[in-house]
Order: sequence, then structure tokens, then C-alpha cells
Amino acid sequence: MPVLMFIMDGLPDRPVGGKTPLTVAKKPKLDKIAEIGVNGIMDTISPGIRPGSDTSHLALLGYDPYRFYTGRGPIEAAGVGIELKPGDVAFRANFATVVGNGRVFDKVVVDRRAGRIEQTEDLVKALNEIDLDVEFEVARATGHRAVVVFRGISSAELGETDPKVVGEKVKTCKPLNDSARRAAEIVNEFMQKAHEVLDRHPLNLEREKKGLPKANAILLRGAGVMKEIPSFRDKYGLDLAVVSATALIKGVGKIVGGEVFTPAGATGNKKTDLEAKMNAALDLLKKKDVVLLHIKAPDEIGHDRDFDGKVEFLERLDSYLDKILELDFSKNCLIVTSDHSTPVTVGEHTADPVVVSVVHEGVRVDDVKRFTEFDAPKGGLCRIRGMDLLNIALDLLNLSKKFGA
Repeated sequence: MPVLMFIMDGLPDRPVGGKTPLTVAKKPKLDKIAEIGVNGIMDTISPGIRPGSDTSHLALLGYDPYRFYTGRGPIEAAGVGIELKPGDVAFRANFATVVGNGRVFDKVVVDRRAGRIEQTEDLVKALNEIDLDVEFEVARATGHRAVVVFRGISSAELGETDPKVVGEKVKTCKPLNDSARRAAEIVNEFMQKAHEVLDRHPLNLEREKKGLPKANAILLRGAGVMKEIPSFRDKYGLDLAVVSATALIKGVGKIVGGEVFTPAGATGNKKTDLEAKMNAALDLLKKKDVVLLHIKAPDEIGHDRDFDGKVEFLERLDSYLDKILELDFSKNCLIVTSDHSTPVTVGEHTADPVVVSVVHEGVRVDDVKRFTEFDAPKGGLCRIRGMDLLNIALDLLNLSKKFGA
């Protein structure tokens, strides 16, 4: 009896004039899921804690993020296929646009995503040719993202170079303790050389001619080293599959020993082939115990503060849910939820609880008829934590073990 976890990244919102994209969008199939299931709201980490997509997905798979979180860099590295060794430190990175004079650290960030540049293969190749005193590797991730791994610098006690907001200067990498001083020097040397290479790269000169933002800097954050994490099979005795085109989510799947699938046409943004992803997940449901299907676009649109864009994508997504509703819910358990909220009014992750619906023949169906932030709190699940979610599904499937006599 398999479990399908359908995760719509960053879906819920705070109201604008009393409305959210979930209340405005015409989404009859999502509403039908709420109607035939048991509903509630969920704090993926805990109340008041703003989740990252990495920490929240760990929690949704039943892993305590306070215990098992490695930092974002190692998870992203796993997602792009880099195997980390002892002493390796991984950063998550953005290609960004900076302006001004002097060193990269004297320049102001005007676009943290360089116009959401996607074709970065040539830029990554150029960065890998930089001469440093240590070995390193740059790998392309989803869209404007990348991964940078420094080999053998040992310490991950390093500050970020990403100011996180536009209008501020690129930050120097600060050592967080004395043992990280040399590592910070190496990171800052890489930052400067990367800017020099990127700023004069032919692809960026061409983008400049076209009026597009240059991807002339790389911003680093989420330094970490890989930890020992028990596999999903060891933890639950079940096989996990993850369907995603987003490197970070693929990385979460890999570090817990799941199989990761990216069907042709899956992009990790709003242009993704939704039908291909749905078909892949449903096919895997015949072979695996737990399938996590991840849809990135709502988060991306929330970061762009695009209310109408979120409505439009929701309606398109809803049109592909027929096959999910056709599942035999006496044999399958369906979970529909999000990893965190990315309200268009904020443009970032918030701690607002997410909507969750669970469908199986054994659930106590409640009176909720719509999949929205306002209706879900009236449901029978009430308010739960992310780490509770999979346990609830396994209990419905009679796969849970008794605690106590």
C-alpha cells in the first residue's frame, strides 16, 4: 500500500485584500481532494520557525532537521551528483548581477538571480578553470543556482557572501572561529577571481548588449559538510522515490538513500512538464512504497511576488490532477501539502502553516470542501508538525508499530 506525497513548494500565502491565490484560483480537483480527505494545517518545522526547502523536506520524510541537517551546500551537492569526501566543504550558490567599481566586495548586488538565468554551462566551465591553491569544483544546479565544493579546507564554520537582499554589497566570507581563517581566505580569493572571469565572459558581454543582467558574480551560502544519515529503508523498512527537477530536493532524496527521477521536460520552474512528472510519479507508485512528487513553481512565483502568476499556475496544475484522483484509495494513501509558505506579499519563506490533505479509505472525512488556507484549519487533522505527517500515513496503512505494551 504505497504513499504518494505531493509537495507543492511554497504554495500557501498571506491574504491580499482578504484573498490568496488558493482562494481565487479555479481548482476543482484540489478542492475535491480536500472534500474526500481529512484536512488540517502543518508547521513543517515548528510554529514560528521559517523553514528552508531542505529542512522542511527532511522533516516531511520523518528526519529531525535539528539533528540531521548538514547545511544547504552538501544537500545541493548531492543533488547535482557530487560525492563529498572528508574535509570537503560545499556551498550553495547563485549567479548574480553586481554593479560598481573595485573588488567584488565593493560592488552592490542588483539582482540575486541574474535575471533568472538558466543557461549557465559555459559560465560553470569557465569558473572551473580558475587557479586556486586548493582543489575545488563548481557544478550547475537548477536555473540560476550552482554548487561550489572546496576540497580539503576542513572547516565549514564560514559566513555567507550572499547579502540576501538587493541594494547591498557582496559580503566577505567571515571565519566563524579561528580554525576557519584560512578557509575564509580561500573562499574570498575564489569570489574575487570568479567575478573577474564572469564579468568579461563572452556570454555576459552578449547579455549586456541585449539589455539582460550580467551573471557577473557568484554568491555563496549554506556551507556544510556531509553527516551520517540513516537511510529511509533502514528507518522505515520502505523504499523511497523522489520525482523532482530541483537539485536541492533531489539532494534530500539522495542523502536519505532514495532513488531520484527527473523525467524529460521537468525543469524545476513554471515551464516544467507537469504531465511528465505526474506520469512518472504514478508509475513509480506501482514499484515503490513512498513516492515524493515535488513541484517547484509556486515557490518561485511567490519569490517573484506575482499573485496572478500563482493563480495561473495553480489552475494549470489542477488540470493535470485527474489521474491522481483516479487512484484506488483503498490501496493508496495520498498526501497533498507544501513544504513552507512563500507569500507574494513577502517574497520569501515564512513560518505560516501550510495546508495539508490526506486521502485514504480509512480517514475520518471532515467537512472541509476547499483546499485553502482558510478552510484547512477547520479539518480533522487540526494542527500537526511535518515530522508527524508520514507517521499518520503509515498508521492509516496499518504499517505502524505499537509504542508500548
